[in-house]
Amino acid sequence: MSLLVVGLSHRSAPVSVLERAALSADAQAKLLQDTLAAEPAAEAAVLATCNRIELYADVDKFHAGVAELSTLLAQHSGVGLEELTPYLYVHYEDRAVHHLFSVACGLDSMVVGEGQILGQIKDALARSQELHTAGKLLNDLFQQALRVGKRAHSETGIDRAGQSLVTFGLEQLAAGAPVEAWAEGKRALVIGAGSMSSLAAATLARAGVRELVIANRTEERARRLAEILADSGTDALARAVPMADVADELTRADVVVSCTGATGLVLTAEAVAAAVGRATPAPAVRDTPAPATDPADVTGGDATGFEQHAAWLEKAQGEGPAPAAARDGGAPDGRTTSLALLDLAMPRDIDAAVHRIDGVRLVDIESLAEASADAPMADDVEKVRGIVSDEVAAFGAAQRAAHITPTVVALRTMAADVVAGEMARLEGRLPGLEDKQRAEITQTVRRVVDKLLHAPTVRVKQLASEPGGAGYADALRTLFDLDPQTVAAVSRADHMNNENDDPNRGRA
Repeated sequence: MSLLVVGLSHRSAPVSVLERAALSADAQAKLLQDTLAAEPAAEAAVLATCNRIELYADVDKFHAGVAELSTLLAQHSGVGLEELTPYLYVHYEDRAVHHLFSVACGLDSMVVGEGQILGQIKDALARSQELHTAGKLLNDLFQQALRVGKRAHSETGIDRAGQSLVTFGLEQLAAGAPVEAWAEGKRALVIGAGSMSSLAAATLARAGVRELVIANRTEERARRLAEILADSGTDALARAVPMADVADELTRADVVVSCTGATGLVLTAEAVAAAVGRATPAPAVRDTPAPATDPADVTGGDATGFEQHAAWLEKAQGEGPAPAAARDGGAPDGRTTSLALLDLAMPRDIDAAVHRIDGVRLVDIESLAEASADAPMADDVEKVRGIVSDEVAAFGAAQRAAHITPTVVALRTMAADVVAGEMARLEGRLPGLEDKQRAEITQTVRRVVDKLLHAPTVRVKQLASEPGGAGYADALRTLFDLDPQTVAAVSRADHMNNENDDPNRGRA
């Protein structure tokens, strides 16, 4: 079996195609199940973010695997195969491992070095484990990718090279001004309560907004996020509102960040135009709190509890992880901005036509992609690339060495059976042997067999860990006439023992 990845991202496809191909949580689950039901695939995992959709699988046939995975992506994304194919990329074996490790380190992100991707990889692994579509290969691969990503962030300055989409989007809205200075005293509306929306709310609270309003389809989640912000120690007032109140809250907001899992527009151009026309001016004095519609929902806070909120979300039922979208306020063309919109969703939450409304500035995924293309690369990027190369080589060597282990175990089992058979034959020919004599002869024969097998088995493990070493297992099976079914049985038993020894093995 071999690792194969088929996907598309902001590097291979325009935002309009990515937007149409976006997969809901239910669509991802169905894609995984259908992939496993397909003939070439034995394991499957989906990595779906705001700017990439990738299907990983352990396949036994390359060409058939590419055809099947491409077809499944087209079927479940709703984009026709003929239209989707030009934007797809394919990575196989070590190149597939290199790709995922690079993604985990932020090297393939829209904003190089951003750390959000690690959480998304963890979610992808957890989803595959929950649906039982990830086996030993993908469990090992994704867990190692998480370790490589963490190593890159801890051992290099890759964090200085990039930032999260939230931070980058707010910087674009600020139009060159410090985000803290731009955000101070503003009233912000955050639509959605998923991981990206939570991060946006936390970032805005730390930046100094005076009020945060959280709106979400499930109001309990909005309340939970407001509670977390309350405990974080900033001066921002936070309250939760139902989605039905978004239109009214829009008239009072200076900044809006939207990131939901909705399939249609959350804010139309008409709704934004109406809100701007009825806009309520912000108080001139920051120290005077804005009145809250529900005192029980008003809290002050910052975002240090964002991770706790994300963990809470994983346990909740309903909404899946939200994609990302962004809007902008603060216009480079010199226009006065009364409403700044950041749309981090994919597909988009906010009508792109709002940029024509006077006083409104929009930053979305497409404009972020254009802006990030000119972002400078940090020197540490080269160090991260070196880490990725080393880790890919180590992962490949470990996988190849593990591949030959069942063959070596089967060989030693066969040798032990030969010794046992010969001792039984000797017992028939020399029935008068004393127990001490029989034990000494048995030990001597075993030592001879062990010494004869030691050098070849150690050497074959070393050779198997090198590129192209997979053929040594086949050679060993052929030379010693090992039954392939016996080798497979050893492999299955070893896998079951590993799971029984550690019940948490493979969990994200």
